[in-house]
Amino acid sequence: MCGAKSKSLVFIGLLLSCLEMIFSANTGFSVSIYDVTSQSISLRWPKFSGASSYRVTATAVNTVDHSLLVHFSDVTFKAPLTSLIPNTVYAIQAEAIDKNGIILAETQIMQSTAPDIPVIDQAYSKLSNSITVEWRAVPGATSYMLTAQDGDSFTETVVKNSPGTVTGLKPATLYRITIRSINSGGKSQPSPFRKAKTVLSAPILSVSSPSCDSIAVSWKAVYMAAGFSVSLMRSDGLGRMLRENTTNTSMIFTNLDPGTLYTIKAYAWNANGMPGDDFTYNQRTSPKTPADVKIAFNGGALRVSWMPTEGALTYSVTASNGLLKLKCNTSSASCLVPSLQCSSEYYVSVTAYNDAGSSKPTDAVSLKTIPCAPVNISIEEDEPGHLLVSWSSVSFGHYYVVFVKSDDGLEVHCNTSDTQCHFQSDCGFAYFISVFAYNKAGQSPLGDVFNYTTAPCCPSDFRAVFVSSDTVRVTWAPVRGADLYETRAASRSTVVLCKDTAPACTLSALQCNTPYSISVHSFSEARGSNTSCAPKYVATAPCSPEIKNISKESLSVISVQWQSNNEEAMYVVTARGEAGLWHCTSTGSSCTLTDLPCGSAFSVSAIARSPAGQSLPSYSVPLETAPCCPNDLIVTQVTQSVTNISWSAGMGAQSYVTTLESPKGQAKCHTLRNYCLLGCITCGTNYTASLKAISETGLTSSCTYQGYSSSACCPSGVKLYRLSNNGIRVFWRASDETINYNTDLRGSKGNFTCSPSSGLSHCDITEIPCGDIYTVVVAPVTDKGPKFTFCPKKIYSVTCSGSSVGMVIYRGKSNAEHI
Repeated sequence: MCGAKSKSLVFIGLLLSCLEMIFSANTGFSVSIYDVTSQSISLRWPKFSGASSYRVTATAVNTVDHSLLVHFSDVTFKAPLTSLIPNTVYAIQAEAIDKNGIILAETQIMQSTAPDIPVIDQAYSKLSNSITVEWRAVPGATSYMLTAQDGDSFTETVVKNSPGTVTGLKPATLYRITIRSINSGGKSQPSPFRKAKTVLSAPILSVSSPSCDSIAVSWKAVYMAAGFSVSLMRSDGLGRMLRENTTNTSMIFTNLDPGTLYTIKAYAWNANGMPGDDFTYNQRTSPKTPADVKIAFNGGALRVSWMPTEGALTYSVTASNGLLKLKCNTSSASCLVPSLQCSSEYYVSVTAYNDAGSSKPTDAVSLKTIPCAPVNISIEEDEPGHLLVSWSSVSFGHYYVVFVKSDDGLEVHCNTSDTQCHFQSDCGFAYFISVFAYNKAGQSPLGDVFNYTTAPCCPSDFRAVFVSSDTVRVTWAPVRGADLYETRAASRSTVVLCKDTAPACTLSALQCNTPYSISVHSFSEARGSNTSCAPKYVATAPCSPEIKNISKESLSVISVQWQSNNEEAMYVVTARGEAGLWHCTSTGSSCTLTDLPCGSAFSVSAIARSPAGQSLPSYSVPLETAPCCPNDLIVTQVTQSVTNISWSAGMGAQSYVTTLESPKGQAKCHTLRNYCLLGCITCGTNYTASLKAISETGLTSSCTYQGYSSSACCPSGVKLYRLSNNGIRVFWRASDETINYNTDLRGSKGNFTCSPSSGLSHCDITEIPCGDIYTVVVAPVTDKGPKFTFCPKKIYSVTCSGSSVGMVIYRGKSNAEHI
């Protein structure tokens, strides 16, 4: 039974090997790991209620017949298990037992011991901040903890395997070194210590190149150092290495190559001759002084060139004249120094630079600059057409050249060692004048360019053209030098001025029919005006006439009267309308317009003409002629008492009044249309037809046309009577015995017509079909042949009696259209 229980515990321990604590499901009794070493495991647990003692059993899982049983009193809560095997997994069972020996609770836990204690083979220092340790590997160890102790301070480092290095140490310091092996169970006890001392720290160098062939090295004292070793060699590997040992803290290497990069290495040693850390520094020697310096003056700048110097990174050119120092820095073998002062003497030197410092400057070279631009320049026009240019002398100026350029591009010059020159000039020109001084270095810079403008030329051949009776347009060709023109028109009483920059001007508000003196003067901002131009004399156009009256002498003749005080003027009167233009002319104060068309509207105006020009037209006066009579008038009888009159449109007419007049009476109609219905017409009567056309403004034209005769009167009492032998007699009462009549019978079985002899008032129709309804019309016959269609229609039924005509029955009047 006990063997089965032991196997069960081992199985559970293997399943829960990753756990450090297992709790009893029934009681809550638990055990935890307090500490682990290579040969011990320390446990702790809380007091369990009722327990008087505790029993702990530790059994090696992978080792046969190795177990440990330990009893502890009830006051023990921390218990070490010792004499265990390193790097071994133990199944640990803890039991809480009461005073009767009964187990109150139990729990199990799996725990591995730490690996065995390693042994240090050697410990040494190669760098001033670290010590390297070597040891033999320990079975089961996954890592190792290295510890360096200096008094009370510790530095620990965890490494995977041998060798391992502890860093972060102090230089020249003795340390006690221990090592512990580590696995998942814990750490072993520290190994026996070894002593090791860190080497000296490296000297920190300060390096410079005081000259182009030397390098100076210095450093601060190093703790525990007995001496120092410093070596120097070209960084490109050429040449031999120089090495110096010293107890000082500085030294100088001489006879080096200028502008060359050197590598310097230094270290300190202790009293035992053991070297410490080394320090490496690259230093270049300063460059050599540049050679073959050449200078040239180019405009206002100085170009300096030289032969490149070995190891030089940049160059600086200095140009000094005693008061001003100019510099130019460059990385090439030439440089341009700008802004040199004119009329000065400069001393020029070149210095080479690199990261080590500068070379000695070259010997100064003297240079005299170009002269300054002449000043105090004055320009005078001592007499028309002659200019005098003068100026002050310039230091370092050997001779002078004056350039005079006109605005048309022509340029002249004067070369002199004196301080003045003479030139010819023309009117209206702008001259640009500049003066230069010269010496061996070259031409002076451009000074002030002076602009001298001569008086503008006088406009000539100007033209004065009148655009109206009170406005004249003056034009002329532009003249040189003129910025503004003033045009003046003067009469005996008034002066009119016009100023403009254009070569044209319009003078308005001039008095008509007046002589004027017109002149044009040119102005310039620089020299004022030229008032010597000759005037021209012109006269303005006639004044506009004023129409006083328009009268009608007849329908197509109009008389126009006006008022004007022009002398030697011809007047033209124009009537302008949609119908066209009509003119009349006169040198007096009236004229007559003839053959004006009827029904037209005109605008009548007048102008005056003279050798000086033409006046503005007068104000227009409206004129309207009477409307035209219609060309055609047509009278049509509509009924026996109603007549329709129509006519063609009359030009200019808005409404019409038509009249039919006879001794028996008058019919009249007023309409806006071109037709009219007139009632109360007496049949068989002669009428006079007339028409009056009326315009929109009330002008009228009376029009008379040919006479009109109304139609003969329709008969009355129309009746039908049956005759023997299938015949019908139509009877009526005639209005006039001299009128002939025509009879029409219309039925579905046939149409019948009869015309009686003159003077008769009946008509017979034989063989008319019976059993039909007939429409009967009796109308007078006109001279032109067609009968009237407005006479009344009567309806009769003709019955049959056997095969013969029976009764004739009247059925009333017909409302159908006239036949």
